[in-house]
Amino acid sequence: MKPLLICLVVISGWLAGAQTAPATSATAVTAGRYLYRASLVQAAPGKLVELIDLYKAKFAREQKLGEPATFWMRHSQGDRWDLLLLAPMGSYSEYFGTEHVRRLGGNAAPEADAMAGDIAWQEDVFVYGPPLPEVRKAFDGAGFFHVEMFVSLPGRQAELKHERDMENAYASAIGQPQNMIFVRDQGAAWDLFTIGCFRDLKHYAEGPAAGVDTEAAAKAAGFESAAAIGPYLRRFISLHHDTLAVAVK
Repeated sequence: MKPLLICLVVISGWLAGAQTAPATSATAVTAGRYLYRASLVQAAPGKLVELIDLYKAKFAREQKLGEPATFWMRHSQGDRWDLLLLAPMGSYSEYFGTEHVRRLGGNAAPEADAMAGDIAWQEDVFVYGPPLPEVRKAFDGAGFFHVEMFVSLPGRQAELKHERDMENAYASAIGQPQNMIFVRDQGAAWDLFTIGCFRDLKHYAEGPAAGVDTEAAAKAAGFESAAAIGPYLRRFISLHHDTLAVAVK
């Protein structure tokens, strides 16, 4: 086969794949693989309140254009970030498609320059998580959050995800809220993070429901015992950050 013909065949195949990508992405979304962009943001010294106001203006403008609301929270104690923002995307083809970009008026936000001067550090990670209605329901009325971020040991990502599912089964059995699980697709180093949503600090501190057999619940979820949950998790992780956060007022 001549070189020019080979190039045409390769390009044709690439274009065919690109044309079918939106259908693949849509299928992924309907199967529960909903795409989000998570941003961890540390404000420049003395600029947090100003940065929050800029984000409020940005989110209000985007919602007027039909964008889904971004979920966000403010650090209380734990990791270095001041704000965690979770922006619904749906799928890459939907979010970066021509129609969507045109509706937003291009990629540059009017607040971008001011934000750049108010941010000391930021990292972004694209993650697949629960369907958007589930995330909205979890955040609705929540004022306090527990965020856990993980880097897995090499090759243990799937086992880490399974352990998080096991902990959710245990939490459900003892009458506590389940964590939303977000799995990395690309971006920052985190392989997975979870968000637990609570009404307030008191709700977060509540123990198992009265009369619940925690040992039986742990074993039913796949753990050797309730006390073994933490050590079992540590079989799969090389890095783990905990952060407590509150709703942004």
